[in-house]
Amino acid sequence: MRLRSRIKEHFSFLLLLFVGTLCNAMMVPFMSFFLVEGLGNGPWIISAYSILAVSLTLISNKQFARRIDKGFPAFPLVGIAAAGYLFAVTGLLFSPSLWTALTIGVLGFGLSSSALSTMFSLGRSLAERHQIERSRFNAYMRATTSTAWMVGPAVTFLVADLISVRAVFSVALCVGLVWLALWWCSLPRKITAQARPDIGDQGNKSDTLRQLWVAAAFVFCLSLAHSLTFSSLPIFYVREIGLPGYAPGVAFSIKTFVEVGAIFSTPMMISRFGIHRSLVATSLLAVAAIQMLSMIETFPQMLIGAGLEGLYYGFYASLGISYIQAFAEDRPASATALYWNILMVTGLIAGPVVGLIATAYDFKTVVRVASGVAAAAALILIASRTRLRVNA
Repeated sequence: MRLRSRIKEHFSFLLLLFVGTLCNAMMVPFMSFFLVEGLGNGPWIISAYSILAVSLTLISNKQFARRIDKGFPAFPLVGIAAAGYLFAVTGLLFSPSLWTALTIGVLGFGLSSSALSTMFSLGRSLAERHQIERSRFNAYMRATTSTAWMVGPAVTFLVADLISVRAVFSVALCVGLVWLALWWCSLPRKITAQARPDIGDQGNKSDTLRQLWVAAAFVFCLSLAHSLTFSSLPIFYVREIGLPGYAPGVAFSIKTFVEVGAIFSTPMMISRFGIHRSLVATSLLAVAAIQMLSMIETFPQMLIGAGLEGLYYGFYASLGISYIQAFAEDRPASATALYWNILMVTGLIAGPVVGLIATAYDFKTVVRVASGVAAAAALILIASRTRLRVNA
């Protein structure tokens, strides 16, 4: 009976994570389309909206993480994220305008995106309480979020194409209500993820802080490499190579499918090779995969390249968060927030960088630059020579 209760708790937690991620996956990529195609604004408005929304998410992640590390219940924090999402989609449903997007939309979606960091902080605590390897439960959570991202954008763009742009917000509102109901019914009111007491000496603290920032630099470089390729490949495939318009969608589906499989293999990699060696190999694979993507000329080559991209990113997605968490045992929620904030910042930086390089050269050059950034990530790890054994 106890085992059944644990399985039920894990399933409820992952279902809540899936629906919350699905809500954000439905709206994050769609808002760019809505602002430009739905409201008829220039592409520059995407940058203005993104800077405002991401800035709010970064602040929320940091503040919420501090509360979690101090032992405050996380239940209201997830509720704030879900309520923010409903606030934003309701406002845009009844008043689909630029002013609404830059006020209610920014506030609501900025808060809703904080749920991912909060849920991963809780997942770490749940794994420890049930004596599950942290890296294994991280893999479960990353696979759950990747699956939600496979479904979310496809649903919104399909609804926009078959019905209308405004109908997307109606569907998003329905899914948001499911998120709110799951939060209210399945997440324990007093669930916490309090940090462990810090009993290390000052020298160890200083060394651990240095290692944390080295890990953050690695995550930044490999995340930026992925964001650069993710932003440039669709146009590169269609405009510069001449592949059919459906090619980017097929490539994304294959990438995500391979990514989920790779995520589930990471606990075995850590057990056999250790997290540091696994990450070095992953970053070198990223260099090779991105280089191959820059040399694609045919549809079959694109399929192989998408598979390799999914392989390295699946490894990195699961290993990266475990790596950065291992350097902050006394404040794990803050480390988790740092990881997600880095991913958001690199996604924000990638847009202007892609635009500048593609304007001066072409999108193929952007992909090659991304390969160089991935190489920098590998060099950071090799130079650090840090050996870690991730705790169960």
